[in-house]
Formats: sequence, structure tokens, C-alpha cells
Amino acid sequence: MFRKKGLGDISDILSMETEAEFIPLISKEEEENMQKTLIPEELPILPIRNNVLFPGAVLPITLARDKSINLIMDAYKAKKPIGVFSQKNQNTEEPGQKDIHTVGTMAVIVKTLRMPDGSTTVIIQGKRRIKITEYTQEEPYLKAKVSNYDDVPTKSKKQVLIAPLMDAVKDLFGKMQKLSNQISNESLFAVNNIDSPDFLLYFIVSVLEISPFDKQNVLEKKSLHERAYLVLGFLTKNQQVLELRSQIQNKVQVDLDKQQREYLLHQQMKTIQEELGSSGEEEIQELIHKGESKKWSTEVKKVFDKEIAKLQRINSMSPDYSIQLNYLNTFVDLPWGEYTVDKYDLKRARKVLDRDHFGLEKVKERVLSYLAVLKLRGDMKSPILCLYGPPGVGKTSLGKSIAEAMGRKYIRMSLGGLHDEAEIRGHRKTYVGAMPGRIIQSLLKVKSSNPVFVLDEVDKVLGRSIGGDPAAAMLELLDPEQNTAFHDNFLEIDYDLSRVLFIATANSLNEIHPALKDRMEIVEVPGYLEEEKLQIAKKHLVPKQLKEHGLKKKDLSFSDDVIKYIVSNYTRESGVRQLEKRLAGVIRYRANEIVEKQEETQEEKQSKPTLSFLHRIDKEYVKKALGIETYSHSERLKENMAGVVTGLAWTSAGGEILFIEAALSQGKGTISLTGNLGEVMKESATLALEYIKANATKLHISSECIEKSNVHIHVPEGATPKDGPSAGMAIFTAIVSAFTKQKVRADTAMTGEITLRGQTMPIGGVREKILAAKRARIERIVLCKENIPQIEEIPEVYTSGLQFFFVDQMEEILPLIFEKTAKSKKN
Repeated sequence: MFRKKGLGDISDILSMETEAEFIPLISKEEEENMQKTLIPEELPILPIRNNVLFPGAVLPITLARDKSINLIMDAYKAKKPIGVFSQKNQNTEEPGQKDIHTVGTMAVIVKTLRMPDGSTTVIIQGKRRIKITEYTQEEPYLKAKVSNYDDVPTKSKKQVLIAPLMDAVKDLFGKMQKLSNQISNESLFAVNNIDSPDFLLYFIVSVLEISPFDKQNVLEKKSLHERAYLVLGFLTKNQQVLELRSQIQNKVQVDLDKQQREYLLHQQMKTIQEELGSSGEEEIQELIHKGESKKWSTEVKKVFDKEIAKLQRINSMSPDYSIQLNYLNTFVDLPWGEYTVDKYDLKRARKVLDRDHFGLEKVKERVLSYLAVLKLRGDMKSPILCLYGPPGVGKTSLGKSIAEAMGRKYIRMSLGGLHDEAEIRGHRKTYVGAMPGRIIQSLLKVKSSNPVFVLDEVDKVLGRSIGGDPAAAMLELLDPEQNTAFHDNFLEIDYDLSRVLFIATANSLNEIHPALKDRMEIVEVPGYLEEEKLQIAKKHLVPKQLKEHGLKKKDLSFSDDVIKYIVSNYTRESGVRQLEKRLAGVIRYRANEIVEKQEETQEEKQSKPTLSFLHRIDKEYVKKALGIETYSHSERLKENMAGVVTGLAWTSAGGEILFIEAALSQGKGTISLTGNLGEVMKESATLALEYIKANATKLHISSECIEKSNVHIHVPEGATPKDGPSAGMAIFTAIVSAFTKQKVRADTAMTGEITLRGQTMPIGGVREKILAAKRARIERIVLCKENIPQIEEIPEVYTSGLQFFFVDQMEEILPLIFEKTAKSKKN
């Protein structure tokens, strides 16, 4: 148990159940570092009873006073040290300034534990001796100004005497250990291996059965040799007492054979339990009664019977009793084999899903298909769905609607920042304060083994740390082939989770553990188009915000144009979270006007001109409520220009247009790029120029001109980082336009990647890019031929008014972009 370790390495004490001190065996260097610990000018003061905290010691304390609990919670949150001082009178319940010794120890809070009985235990570690100079606060707990209480420098002669003094102390302690049953072999081992004289004395004082007053006396001594002589005196006195006690026991010892001793011990245990009352027996009978009504398998029933028998053998006053009782209460409260009845009405399910969420057709169809198969088969393993998409599109709230549609219980578990594997799998029940993982705890709350379980922000789970790897712990949980026997460390028996419908949500697939991603069915939830946001605002957001702000429909209403205006100029997102906040801002402004009007006195009404409150608000009213426009979208070029091409880009906030500018200067055929471009866009630019050099004749460009011209590519708004594989076609066209001096059509935009052999390649985010083009009044869009299926999937209402041109080779782009008479290939 005792070994050399740093002051911070105290994991062994976290499972101790007694309020005994634990002294780490520290090195000389660590002792010197402790002496250099800075002491704050003011510290909160924690009084303790029947004990003294020494520097370097780790001490668990059970908190009983409200003042102490408040002090510990404040200091633990702020990660600040505290002052620990022993009481003069150990019976004082509310110690004041006069009831506390002036010399104590500055300590840091290592950990706070919530015990099974509801009490709070704090583990503190002493650092340096300090002295109270002046109290500065009494409520809600004591605070005081403190100063250091270091040793007075000793003369060299006294320093020489320390070594033989320590040898004498160790020798006396060894003799005491042989006489006393209270001192363990580990304690003797520790004493023989402690190098620091100070910590040797502190350790021995903590082990000896002496009064808190004597311990305080040791703490207050200002020199090492004074402490050593004092401890020698305590050791000598204790040795004499132990020798006398041993002599008396030898004289009065009565020989009892083994059967007599066992009989007496059993009778004593039986009598003690009877005197304590029958509460333990009542608890056991209640557990047995609960167990009789459970739908347990034979294996689970055997485990329960075994654990009940174990509980009956444990004394109800033993700490193990409460641990075992807590375990069995959890065991019988779990919904073993208890399932809610699924509702297979597909029409009702679709109605619920459509009522709560606009769009999201792929997700809805997947849920309805699951219900259909479930209705035909009657029982099946639930799929593991992962809803992937930008923030604010309704991934989390969708889980609640699915639960209602299926008639199941709903659980949401946030995984953002999860770093401890025990949060998933639980702790071993033998640990102090052990509890099951959050999966089992959630099932305990809903009393059902087939809920809809939303694992929110699965991509925000942290990786391997000192607490294990929570992402790896979820591999078993989110595998339909393995979660039939999910193992929780606290439960210590497999639990069937195969009928739980797990729905994970994520913003980025790149951050998810690869093996975890492989176990889930990825369902993309795309961002909303402007028209979809309009419908969501009208059907869901505005009614909800009016209700939350205490207004009625007659107080104000939003026209379609006003909502679109807010979407375009006050939000930039794929979801609708910011839109909801902006609508709430307008409604709050309106509510403020209504209340002010109601509170006007008769005189104020007569003096002020009558205000007309519009039932239907306009753009000017929105500007007054929300201030100046926050965002603005780029417009198309006003005229055709050479060397400037309109590109289409996808961002997390939706689609945008961007301009690719190319210019030539005298040089040696090099290329330079500006505009905060990423590596992929830089490679596209280099690729486009090299292709032009290799095919100059085909493109009607002079090779000599290419060799004597430097090409500069710029994308405006340099403060915004830009990257991605969809700018190749636009960069190629801009460079060709710069060399040939041909003007590019301002009403045309393009997006797509290119290869060195002149092939065009498809890109993603087509929906958002088309919306951006319509917003910028673009009329013609050039895409790769392989993007035709994506265009066909988009509803015609979003593509109306646009001409689409699909190309396979890079040369096919130029007639479309340069010649106004080019024939369109409208889809």
C-alpha cells in the first residue's frame, strides 16, 4: 500500500472508507516544492474535529455542517486552496473565531464524493503550515488573513543531532508495532522508507492513539528537533502502556476452544442484529417480494437469489451492507423484459412526424419503413440511426417526435465533452459511491426496455484519456449484433438493449470513431432552403414564440416577405435556430410596445399623439426591432468581364456565390494565389494552369504568351478561409478568359472539379448552391454531367427560372460561358 509517489498521485485513498490519514512517501524534491507553494493572503477556514491535518497528508472528511459544505463547494468549483484548523473544544457544533486554533495547514481539495447514504465526503491534501492573523468574514463561512508558519532556523549542532533522533524514533515505533494490533506492517514499512524527517514525524503522530491537542502541539512546534523530542515522548509513553496492557491480558486470558468461540460470536451477532431492530430483514423481504413479480430469465433469477443470500449474511452495520443493498435495489428496479406496446398505425405516425417537422423526408421514410417491418414481423432488432447534418436542422427534436409516433418512452443523453468510460459502462459496485452507467440509469427512469434513446452530439465524445476511451465503450452499445448482451460494470450481468431504438446525432462524420461510424446507419439531414425556412417559421416558430411571449395572433403577424427578409439579412445558417431567435426578438419588441401602451396614464395618452400599431409588420419595423442588417448576400456581376468567373460554394451556413479573379503580368509563367485559399483550391489552380500549358494550341492560346506571363488568382473576402474540391472549373475558365481576353457571361455560374486529363468531376451540396445562385439572380448554371441525378431529385419549385448546362470535358465549358448564342441543355 505504501510506496513512493508524487503528492498528486493519491488514487489509492479514493476507495478508503475510514477517516484516517494517508501519508504519501514523498521525495526531498517534492518536499521542497511544497515549501515553495504560494500562500494566498486570505483563505476560507474549515474547522475539523478530533483530528489535525499535517502538510503532505491526505485526509478524507465527512461534512456535516452547512457552512463546511458551502465552503467546500465554493472552493472546489474555483479550484482554490483552503485553511484547515483543528477545534479547541471538540464538542462545539458551530465553532467561532475563539474556538479554533490559530495554527493550521493550507490544503487543496482533491475530490468530493457523494456517498450512498446521502452525505458528502471531501478528500483534502495538506501543503504548508499557516497561521491566522485576522478574521475577515463569518458568513456564509469563516474567512481569514493568513501567513506562513515555517520553522525557525536551527543551529548546526542541533541539525547534526537529527539523524540519531530519527533512528531512535524508528526503533521505538518498531517495538510498538510488535505490541499493538492497531499498527499494521504497512505502517512499519512506510516508517522505514520515509526519507524526510518532518514527514516521518507527521506520519507517526497520525498513527499514534493520542489526543487532537497533542497532535496540535506537534504541528505548532517551530523547529524539527522540538517536534522530534515531543514525538519520542509520545512513543515512550505508548510503549509503556502497551507493555502493561499485554501483561494484564496474559494474566486474565481464558482458553476457549474453537467451537466455544464460534458459538459465542454467532450469539453476539444475532443479539446485536435483534437489538438494532428488524429494518434489515424488512428491506430484504421487500426486495424478495419485488423480485417475485419480475419477468426474469433463469440466469438472472440465479444471480438475484445469490446476491440476496449474500446480503442476508452481511451485518446491517457493515459498510458492505449498504453497497449490496444499493446494488440489489438497482437490480430489481430495472425493467427486465418490460416493454411498451408499439403503435403500428403508419398514417398516425406520418401525421405526428409531419406535424412536428417540416421536410426531413428521408428520415421520416426510414422510421416508417422500420414500423412497417416491425408490424409484419412482430419483433426485430432496432437499427442504429445516425442523423448527420448542420446545427439547428431538428435532429435532436426529431427523436421526441419518433418516440411519440411509435408510442415509446423518450430518453435524451447528451454526449458532448464525455471523457470518462464509466459514464457509459458504470463503476464496479465495490467502489465507494459506485453507480451504474448513464444507459442503465436512463432505463431505470423510464421503466421500459424499448425506449427511443437519442445519443446527442456523438461526434463530440472525447478520445482516450485517464478515464478510458468512451468512444470505444460505445462500440458494444451501438452494435445491433452485440447489444443483446450489454455489460454494465455495476450490474455485472448482461442486459438486452436490442429493442432500444438508438438515434445518434452528429454535426461532422469526420470526428466520429471509425469503428463506431461503421456500426451506424448514416442518414443525412441537409440544411433548409429559404422556402423551407419560410414554411417552418409560419407553421412552427412564429406560433411557438407568440405563445411563449404571451401574445396572440391578432397582436402581430409576419408576411412571407418579412420572414424571407429576416432569413436573408439577419441569419446565416443551415438550420433555423438563429431564425427562431430573431423572430423572438421582433416579438419581444412588439410585446414591449403593447405593455408600454397599456401602462400609459390618461394624461400621457392625451399629450402624446395616437400610435398606430400595425397588426402586420413590415421591413422597417424589423429594422427597429433587430437593428441594422447583420448579413448581406453577394449579387451577380452587373456586366460581362474578362478574367472574372462566378463560382458556387457550399458553407455550413448554406450556399454562397464567390468570384474567381484572374490577372496576367509579365513574368516567367508562374502562378500565385491570394484570398486565404486552402490546399485543395491551390492544387486546383496549379492543375488548371498546367492543363492550359499542355493544351495551349487546342485552347487557341499562344505558348509564348503563357511562358512570358505570370498568372495571379484571387478570391475576394480574404478574411474568410476558403477550401474545397469544387472550384476547379471556375479557376480554369478564369485563366482561359484572362489569356484570350474573352468576356465571361455575368448571368452564368459554375461549380465542379477537374482532372489533369481534362475531365470534369461531380461535386456535393448542389441544393444549397442552386439556392445561392437564385438568390444572386443567376440564370444559367454549368455542372458536371454526373450531377444530373442530384438535379433531378430537387423539386421543380427550386429549379424554376434556371438553365442547367452539363459538361463532360473542360473544353465544353468555354462555348457556354463565352458565347451568348450557345444552345442550352436544359434539364
